[in-house]
Amino acid sequence: MSVAAAKAAAERARRRAHEAMVAAAEQSRGEKLTIKTATGWVHGRMEETEGKLVRSWRGIPFGADTSGDNRFRAPRPAPAWEGIRYCSEFGPVAPQPTYSWQDRIVGSEDCLHLDVVRPDTDEKLPVVVYFHGGSFIVGSSHMLMLRGFQLTEAMNVVYVSINFRLGALGYLDLRSLSDDCVANPAVMDQLLALQWVQENISAFGGDPDCVTAMGESAGGAAVLTLMASPAAKGLFHRAIAQSSPVGMVHSRTQSTFWARELVKRMALPRGTTVGALREAAGDDIVRAGQSMMWRNGELLHLNSSYAPTVDGDLIPDHPLEVFARGQQLDIPLLIGTNSDEASFSKFMFQREHIRQRAAVRLLASFDEENARGVVDAYDGATNRNDFAELLADALFWAPSIRIAQSHALKNSTWMYRFSYASKALRALGLGAMHSMELSNVFGDMNASRASLLLRMGSAEEMDELTALMQRHWANFIHFGRPGNDWPQYTTSASQAKSESPGVAPAHRATMTFDVPHRLDFDPRRERRKAWNDYNMLEWGLGRPDILAEIEFLLEGFRP
Repeated sequence: MSVAAAKAAAERARRRAHEAMVAAAEQSRGEKLTIKTATGWVHGRMEETEGKLVRSWRGIPFGADTSGDNRFRAPRPAPAWEGIRYCSEFGPVAPQPTYSWQDRIVGSEDCLHLDVVRPDTDEKLPVVVYFHGGSFIVGSSHMLMLRGFQLTEAMNVVYVSINFRLGALGYLDLRSLSDDCVANPAVMDQLLALQWVQENISAFGGDPDCVTAMGESAGGAAVLTLMASPAAKGLFHRAIAQSSPVGMVHSRTQSTFWARELVKRMALPRGTTVGALREAAGDDIVRAGQSMMWRNGELLHLNSSYAPTVDGDLIPDHPLEVFARGQQLDIPLLIGTNSDEASFSKFMFQREHIRQRAAVRLLASFDEENARGVVDAYDGATNRNDFAELLADALFWAPSIRIAQSHALKNSTWMYRFSYASKALRALGLGAMHSMELSNVFGDMNASRASLLLRMGSAEEMDELTALMQRHWANFIHFGRPGNDWPQYTTSASQAKSESPGVAPAHRATMTFDVPHRLDFDPRRERRKAWNDYNMLEWGLGRPDILAEIEFLLEGFRP
């Protein structure tokens, strides 16, 4: 037998043994996998991860179909069912693009499903509710990285990952077209899922009084947005926000701009109402939404098509402003970013003067007066690295710093900076890219989009960092604080006054996850201070032409 044939035979034998082990476990634990929820019975399955078994329930509906007349409306709870629902397959993803040459759309508007995973024990455990990332336009509860099999076993928690509406169907406020809709469908989906958890998670062995809301990227922004919403009070008790672009939350002006752009891309009349969009094919709306996002150049003004919208009710004010006033949920917060979030942007512009102009343009849409001062703190952003850092800080780090320093005045706050990169990632100039920390938090290097590059490094280093981060995350989820070797993030005036000239302050403690890891105090201080006066709250203040056009549109459609 050849070496290849022997390997193939060994793999088949291993797979058969694995399937037999899982089947035997499912047979012996049949009663444990059958759970009664408020809407009906569900039956799960066993999953194997690194030789250990976990219990899993896939595709449990928490909300009803959102298509047709339910499009752009508040979600409704899932209808009850009779008999046992076998939850062995994941539910459909929310409608989203595939970014393929075919312009194909995947998913279903009947997408309000969630997945539950727990260790193979009968212990009552803390709960993690995870909000996936994907720029508010793509992603799902069951992306390979986010299935949570290893995380739930390593951290000893009940893990819940949820789907919610995306893109134009979930993150676009269409009230400027007609008032027969809600401003924030996706945020309402998330609230409904959290309510489901409160009502049902104890049946899965989860503690409804110890729930951590956790998310990365757009999911991190979802967590912070929910912290700023009075409707979320009591639905979760701790929060973890990783690489959150919370500064991108839409103003009413911004949402009006994008609502009109969607109508234009759909080739509909100017007077189109939400009713007409309900009659359109969902796939056409998603395609039009993608077209308007990528083809009008607004991303160069930090004007993303999709985000939660300040509606004065569900989201009463910009989360940054809510946190600054101390009106957010009074719960512990763990927050941080990666050191090379936007390293891809090093390759965007070839000439130094073009990079500098682009840097000022990026910031001026929010605050024309202070944009130049921020750019100067990055040496004009003419260097590729400085430009990439400026973009990363504008999107992720500066808003997260502002959230952390505001929340530290209200409740316990811990901040981190993820800086680890394999030799291959460093050699390519990519560094600790956006979402790279997920491999360590979830404990699954093979599920990463950069798994090949991660494997071109030290497995020992990755294992060391994974154990460290999972210890801190688990401690926070279980006890409301990470390990004792990670001090709280504080910005008290008394500490600031005790600083000696020329000596780094002993506050703003930031855990830097690298190999070796370290504690930094007020890292990148001068750049942090450069953002102090910059207004992140109101897109469009530096775009008087856009403001005038939108005001004209609003006047034309007011009753």
